Amino acid sequence: MERITQLYKMLTGSEPQRIIPLAGAGSNRQYFRVVGKEQFPTVVAVIGTNQEENEAFIDLAERFKEGNLPVPAVYAVSEDRMVYLQEDCGDQSLYALMNEHRQADGTFDVVALDALKATIRELPRFQFLPVVSQTASGFFTKCFPQQEMDKTSVMFDLNYFKYCFLKLKGVEFNEFKLQQDFELLSDDLLMEREDTFLYRDFQSRNVILKDGMPYYIDFQGGRRGPIYYDVASFLWQSSAKFTDEVRDLLIDEYLHALNAQLSVLKRQAPVESALFKRRLHLFVLFRILQVLGAYGYRGLWEKKAYFANSIPLAVRNLQKEVSLGTCDRYPYLRHVAQMLIACNAEEEKSRELEAENDAKVAAYLQNDSTYLNQGEKSPLIVNVYSFSFKKSIPADESGNGGGYVFDCRSTHNPGRYEEYKPLTGLDQPVIDFLEADGEILTFLDSIYKLVDFHVARFLERGFTHLQISCGCTGGRHRSVYSAQHVAEHIHEKFGVEVHVCHREQNITQVLK
Repeated sequence: MERITQLYKMLTGSEPQRIIPLAGAGSNRQYFRVVGKEQFPTVVAVIGTNQEENEAFIDLAERFKEGNLPVPAVYAVSEDRMVYLQEDCGDQSLYALMNEHRQADGTFDVVALDALKATIRELPRFQFLPVVSQTASGFFTKCFPQQEMDKTSVMFDLNYFKYCFLKLKGVEFNEFKLQQDFELLSDDLLMEREDTFLYRDFQSRNVILKDGMPYYIDFQGGRRGPIYYDVASFLWQSSAKFTDEVRDLLIDEYLHALNAQLSVLKRQAPVESALFKRRLHLFVLFRILQVLGAYGYRGLWEKKAYFANSIPLAVRNLQKEVSLGTCDRYPYLRHVAQMLIACNAEEEKSRELEAENDAKVAAYLQNDSTYLNQGEKSPLIVNVYSFSFKKSIPADESGNGGGYVFDCRSTHNPGRYEEYKPLTGLDQPVIDFLEADGEILTFLDSIYKLVDFHVARFLERGFTHLQISCGCTGGRHRSVYSAQHVAEHIHEKFGVEVHVCHREQNITQVLK
């Protein structure tokens, strides 16, 4: 925080009034909103983990600004290039707008469609800026980790899929045969070479709507590369759940903007839609494999729920490409894809069974729970604890044993930040912080599924005691938040008496 304060003071001559942590995403960079006095701007501070990556963003941001492209301005950079302040474009991402304006049938209303069209129309301007500025060679000098999408980088991404997804998923495969198909796929992807900019992470989460206009962020991984990649990245983002009709509409918007750009440059004849789409699907296949590698690492290895939950969506996209024949030139890759599709189908059946189980619990509560229907008092009492692992797991004083102990340390820790240290998981600023990235909400959803069935069974059998404990490092933030929410959930759903004890905070409560 001190480094951010010093940089902001150097920029404005004034101390910041507040420094607010912002939720991160797939990287290890840390983001903060820095709020000053009214006459000074609110800015976003970034603490990077790699100097070269920071340099790439700063350099590209300057070039894009010179080209009149809508990206956040960089206001100040620390001497070691590890911290920088950039323009605050707000919090409304295109992804959030899409979810807000998605219809019941999965389509979008006119507000979302207009924003999507405006976003993809800008893409050719980013891609052809090196050509327009006539500085292609110097344009890519500071790109990180390399200046071009070449065979080395393609093979890296394909092996990322192999080792960080297939291996972690437990899929058996012939490494030699798969490598042969990867070599052929790599050659096909790199068949065309242009001095165009590849954004690399062009997706709806990296577009911020400021005053209704799209601003583009997180381009520090950009490099020289083919134009198809970014279109595939944007339109086949798994969690965006675009329909084929929306994709076709946005491809047409892109091609219109692309051909207008080519006309200005007097580079070539207009790009034909059919030819473009045929080659585009090769990059869709590559992008899906690359994304599954990232989801494997972030979701299966790092246990981040958003990425793990996105895997089935990506596999469905893969299934579509197999059905279209995109994999036919790569027979062993097609075989591996078919194994993944079959595995995903089995997991979906398992999820359906889990949903049926939830329905049975609901039916029990609706029809069979005489203590609710007839106003009888249940003998069951649920004890819910929050605690610090440093001070041991709470003992079960009932003598029955059993129950649950949940480890909350997988979620983002507010205790790492000074402003949250004196607060607890019952305080609104901590609640807002924990819920910002959605991790703890996904974590609680998993807990609810377990305890709901357990409580229903205990009620059915006339049991009198169940203990649930939520622990974290200090027993102050994450565990308190989780324990309180679990207790309130059980009480509201089942109407049973719940005793809450936040042990390290000396706070007790009875929900009757």
